[in-house]
Amino acid sequence: MLHFSPDELTAIGLSVKVAAVAAIASLLPAIAVAWLLARRRFFGRTLLDALVHLPLVLPPVVIGYALLVTMGTRGVVGAWLLEQWGIRLAFRWSGAALACAVMGFPLMVRAIRLSIEQVDRRLEHAAATLGAPPWKVFLTITLPLAWPGLVAGAVLAFAKALGEFGATITFVSNIPGQTQTMSAAIYSLLQVPGGEHGIWRLAAVSLGISLGALVLSEWLVRRQRGREAEVL
Repeated sequence: MLHFSPDELTAIGLSVKVAAVAAIASLLPAIAVAWLLARRRFFGRTLLDALVHLPLVLPPVVIGYALLVTMGTRGVVGAWLLEQWGIRLAFRWSGAALACAVMGFPLMVRAIRLSIEQVDRRLEHAAATLGAPPWKVFLTITLPLAWPGLVAGAVLAFAKALGEFGATITFVSNIPGQTQTMSAAIYSLLQVPGGEHGIWRLAAVSLGISLGALVLSEWLVRRQRGREAEVL
């Protein structure tokens, strides 16, 4: 039986909260960008694709610093949010969710885009020929058939957020009880003599949550495919 300290329990709860918020908040923008890249040809498409995937190739610390400069209390966007809406992201758990969302966004977009590209466009054209407007074609044909990609993208983004470290610690620091996620807590325990037990406990929890998310996603995809087979 694992026994966790109050700080460890707080870090676990905060990590799950941050990862869930990051994945959920990214879903609609990711669907929109993925559909745009998969179904439209326009000037600057290659540039948009490169910008979307930029967080995958840049060091996470660079992303965190960019967020700190732009979304911090003295940044252009951060100062405006604080002044107009009283929203402060830097050194807050919400800022950690934003950093995780940015880092996981490319993975979500890529998974959804690949799934949309596999949807037979003849089905979309047939629905349009029968008089369905584009938004209805997307909601009733494209999106349900691309469901596996949505689930895979959400799980990838959640897992990425659960283990994110560089961008979050740069943007929101490592404040116990406020912004300290499991990754940051593990880093802190590395600096403490005898912290190995805490590291193993947090690593075990992280592994368990990640495996649970993967199993759940696989079950959801199989269930959706089973329903589609019954309809056909």
